[in-house]
Amino acid sequence: MTEANLAPAAKAPARLQAVRGMNDVLPDEAALWERFEGAVRRVLDLYGYRNVRAPVVEPTPLFVRAIGAATDVVEKEMYTFEDKLSGESLTLRPEATAGIVRAAIEHNLCYERGQRVWLTGPMFRHERPQKGRYRQFHQVDVEALGFPGPDVDAEQMVLLARLWRELGLADGIRLTINSIGDPAERRAHRAALIAYFERHEDALDADARRRLHANPLRILDSKNEAMREVIDGAPKLLDRLGPASRAHFDGLTALLDEAGLRFEVDPRLVRGLDYYNRTVFEFVTDRLGAQGTVAGGGRYDGLFEQLGGRPTPACGFAIGVERMVLMLKDAGRDAGRAPLAYVVHAGAAAAPLARRVAEMLRDAGHAVVLNAAGGSFKSQMKRADASGARFALVIGDDEAARGVVGVKPLREGGDQLALAAGELAPWLAAHARAGGG
Repeated sequence: MTEANLAPAAKAPARLQAVRGMNDVLPDEAALWERFEGAVRRVLDLYGYRNVRAPVVEPTPLFVRAIGAATDVVEKEMYTFEDKLSGESLTLRPEATAGIVRAAIEHNLCYERGQRVWLTGPMFRHERPQKGRYRQFHQVDVEALGFPGPDVDAEQMVLLARLWRELGLADGIRLTINSIGDPAERRAHRAALIAYFERHEDALDADARRRLHANPLRILDSKNEAMREVIDGAPKLLDRLGPASRAHFDGLTALLDEAGLRFEVDPRLVRGLDYYNRTVFEFVTDRLGAQGTVAGGGRYDGLFEQLGGRPTPACGFAIGVERMVLMLKDAGRDAGRAPLAYVVHAGAAAAPLARRVAEMLRDAGHAVVLNAAGGSFKSQMKRADASGARFALVIGDDEAARGVVGVKPLREGGDQLALAAGELAPWLAAHARAGGG
C-alpha cells in the first residue's frame, strides 16, 4: 500500500448558512414578491410617483441627525462600521427617508417644484428576528417632497387603500391616524408627559423608565399591556395642538371622510423616529400577530433643514414587503407565474425543432419552458406537470419529420392533438384567453 493510500481522507468543508435574520427568498415565494411589486408599480404610476435609487450605505451622521440619537434604531439597531480605507463611520440604512432627503438636497431635486418619488430595497436593523420582522428586511418607501397641506397626506392614505384593494387584502387592514403637532407643541407636551409619568413611575417598566427623560413620547407606543391603564391616562397631544396643527389635522380628517376612507384616531400613535411632525398614520392588521403594522408614515416638514437643506415640507410612508407577502400567503393568493407551455422532446431531429418552437412562442409573448434535463417522454411529462404549465408540447423525431407538434392539455383534460409549428402561437393565444391565462 502506498503512502498516499495511508493518508487520511480530506475533511469536507463545513456548509455555510445565511446570517441569522437575513433570509433567502426562493422562487415560489419570490413570485409573490413580484406580484406585490407589480401592484405597487401600477398604483404608484396612477398617482404620478417616480422611481429613485439611493445607496444602501450612508454616512452614520445622516441617520443620527435624522432619526434621533435617543431612538431605539440609533441606540441599539443600526449596523455601523468604520471604513477601512477612509476611517469614516458608515451605516447600512435602517430606513429610506433620510437617504432620499439627503439625495434631494444634494441634487437640488425640489428646486423648481415638488416631487413624488419612491424606492424599494433592503433595510437593516439588528433586532430579534420574528415572524414578518427580520434583520435584513425590505420596504417600499414613498415620499411626496415639497407639498405643505393635508391634501398629500390624504392622497397617500387613499393610494394605500387602493393598493390593498388591488391585492385583494382590503378587508383585513385598517387605518389609524394621529397628530403629534409641531416641535414647540411637542416640547410643551413632553414636559407634561414627564411630569405625569414621574407621578406614576412605579407602574413603568424598565424600558419606559429609560425613555422617561430622553424620549417620553415613545412610552405612549409601548406594547406592554401592564402599562396600558397608565398610558391611557396620560395627557394627549391632540388636546394641546395650536391653531395651525389643529387646522391641518381637521383638514386631513375632512379629506378622508370625503374620500370615504374609514379611519380611527389613536392618541397613542407616535411612530418611532424623531423627524415626524403633525400627521402620523399606520395601516394595521390582526392577521400577523404582534407585528401588525404593514405600512406607516407621516409628515416630516423639518427634516430638510435638519440635514442642511432649505425648508421643504414633506410627507411619506413605508410598506413592509415581508409582511405583505405573509398576508398574501395567508390569504391563499396564487402568484400566477406558471408557464403557459412546457416543451418535451426526444431524438436528434426533435431537439432543433423544439428549440425553434420555444423561441417562436416566446417571440409571440408566451411563457415557455424547454426541457433541458433529457430523459424519457414519461419523466419529461412529469416535469411538465410539476411546472404548472397548462400545455405540454410534445416533439419526437416523428413529429419533427412531419413538421408538427403534439399539444397535450395538462389542466383541463382532453386528447392530444397535432398542430403545424406555425399554427401554435395563435392557437395558444386563443386558448390562453379562453382559460384566463
